Amino acid sequence: MMRKPKAGLPSRQQILDFIATSDIPAGKREIARAFGLTAQEKIGLKALLKDMSDEGLIDSAPGRAFHKMGGLPKVTVLRVVDVDDGGNIWATPEKWEAETPPPRVRVRERRRGEIGVGTRVLARTEEAGSGWIAHPMKALAPAAEQMIGVLRGEGDRLWLQGVEKKERREYAVSDAGGAQPGDLVLAERAGRPPRITARVVERLGDPFAPRSFSLIAIHRHEIPHVFNQETLDEAARVARQPLGDGREDLTHLPIVAIDPADARDHDDAIWAAPDDDPGNPDGWRAVVAIADVSFYVRAGSALDREARRRGNSVYFPDRVVPMLPEVLSADVCSLKEDEDRAAMACHLQITKNGALKSWRFTRAVVRIASNIAYEDAQAAIDGDAGTAALPEHLRAALHNLWGCWSALAQARDKREPLGLDLPERQVALDEKGRLLSVAPRERLDAHRLVEDYMIAANVAAAKALEAKKAPVMYRVHEPPTRAKLAALKDYLETFDIPFALGQVIKPATFNSILERVGDADFRPQVMEQVLRTQTQAYYGPGNHGHFGLSLGSYAHFTSPIRRYADLLVHRALTSSYGLGPGGLNGDEDFERLGETISKLERRAMEAERETIDRYVAAFLAERVGEIVDARITGVQNFGFFATVEGVGGDGLMPVSDLGGEYFRYDEAAMRLVGETSGDEYVLGQRLKLRLADSNPVSGALRFELPEGKGARPARRGEREARAPRVLKRRGRPGNIRHQGRRK
Repeated sequence: MMRKPKAGLPSRQQILDFIATSDIPAGKREIARAFGLTAQEKIGLKALLKDMSDEGLIDSAPGRAFHKMGGLPKVTVLRVVDVDDGGNIWATPEKWEAETPPPRVRVRERRRGEIGVGTRVLARTEEAGSGWIAHPMKALAPAAEQMIGVLRGEGDRLWLQGVEKKERREYAVSDAGGAQPGDLVLAERAGRPPRITARVVERLGDPFAPRSFSLIAIHRHEIPHVFNQETLDEAARVARQPLGDGREDLTHLPIVAIDPADARDHDDAIWAAPDDDPGNPDGWRAVVAIADVSFYVRAGSALDREARRRGNSVYFPDRVVPMLPEVLSADVCSLKEDEDRAAMACHLQITKNGALKSWRFTRAVVRIASNIAYEDAQAAIDGDAGTAALPEHLRAALHNLWGCWSALAQARDKREPLGLDLPERQVALDEKGRLLSVAPRERLDAHRLVEDYMIAANVAAAKALEAKKAPVMYRVHEPPTRAKLAALKDYLETFDIPFALGQVIKPATFNSILERVGDADFRPQVMEQVLRTQTQAYYGPGNHGHFGLSLGSYAHFTSPIRRYADLLVHRALTSSYGLGPGGLNGDEDFERLGETISKLERRAMEAERETIDRYVAAFLAERVGEIVDARITGVQNFGFFATVEGVGGDGLMPVSDLGGEYFRYDEAAMRLVGETSGDEYVLGQRLKLRLADSNPVSGALRFELPEGKGARPARRGEREARAPRVLKRRGRPGNIRHQGRRK
């Protein structure tokens, strides 16, 4: 039964008003002081506050302060989840136990650029109109106290082993939360060294079950993988809207989409034919049709906020975490065979030498003639008998695409982009998600063909926006830094390959190095070193060119289903060329957006790479103890890293296991040299190693020499002496002068 306030006690409404207007967190002491309550009345206040909490009127915050139910404490921890086009920063409470969705709080930044997506802040909050505003008090350390791990039992105790390769320590488990040994869990670390313990907050399941490897990456990198109901409802609503009037009808063209056989979404499709324009003799006309995502995902909408928060889709062997809900990404926006779809069409006029003569952009309706796998398209061009049943109009469409591509390839060869064709690993799974094989993905002309059409459309998009002086989200790849070029020079000299630092560095400069190396055994290691010399590409509104592609203007336009950058380019084209609804809203901060989506892209790449490593480790687990063909992929003073040829994976061979002699570290040549034997372990070297361990949960491998570990174990006092010495290269390989230990 509800208690009635005693005489002298404030009413429920008075307490609510005081909590709402108080400049400080309002606990029981502050309420009692504000209303001048006696010691006896404070007892009644305690009961009244409990009643109000039970009735859902108020809630308590850390520090025993109260706030209105459904509202926020005066001081609380927020996590930044979005920075909108106008530069407004939005956050949500780090902890929220109410059944209603957590409120979005606008954060007032004291200095521009100090708060970004993912930042945790302790903030003072206030209600403003129908929303909330937060004033940051201080930035907090990242939530690194959480970790993913596997429980291990030892007697009556449980231990947590982290899933990261670098995590060597196990933590005693203070609270297992019902999880059992062998379970994959999300846990919180607490305490201070050396007494740090782990508390399980969520059981994730069997770490070796199908789909668990990607789940580990999703949780470890905090990748949003569940859409809220508001976003799903909006996606369902916009998916039902008609395509709209005024679209160019391209349904008569046999446009084809060439994708991986297991593609989950289809952003792009292409068509080409000989150009009948007398002003373009022997030239070509082409259409690159891209899903018209900006028509469905409008700036400022719930869909837009969620797409920006994700930044891109994340692709794993067993699943995709899409940027957009599946009703859009895998259905309405996906360019499917024999379905009318809304598209942004890039019309290209291409000369016989592959130069872009002209371009224009329209909103169109397309009907894809066929969704063709790369392998099938290649087989049709190669005249494989198995493709004889392909309809004649599709065979003709493919031959025209290849004819136009021959012109585009000429232009590509002329500009000489960076020619690093590094192998990509392909993980094959069965229908239940179980691992079948890991092998290099075959690289076909069909892959190169699609890439060159996409590059042409991306160039056209950038130049079209520049012509209108419209904002552009460029894809920027800057030239290598001088420091990296100097390191490459030192490295190449160990192979007697000259490299002048004073020359103008172009992609062709690196291509000539690879041509000089030819098919030598050390070609892979030189190629990897050239790759490490390159800078990391990023997104931004400033045009600094794309060094790797040897292009002056380049913007991603061709994948708006899976990249937010492309969606921005579509909106910019829509606005600047008056193509209808779905353009920019005018408040976009491209500088800040570029920084955000670049970070999210790197997060996705790391998650995808780690997951592949885990699948590779699972594939190799059955070969532990075997001698494998390996190649050295990295050399450090503590040992070298190696990969299994043809499969991949990355494992450490510690220097302490190389034998009883000292090994010196030649930093410039990236090798370890035995002081007595002269044995060398060099970047790129092929050798036989024993696979000593393969851990699918962490993705880590460990190697041994074929005959086992070193000739003798390190004796007491030798640990420091066995540390490799740093060498500075002087002269040719073999003529190495010891320069003392690293300081």
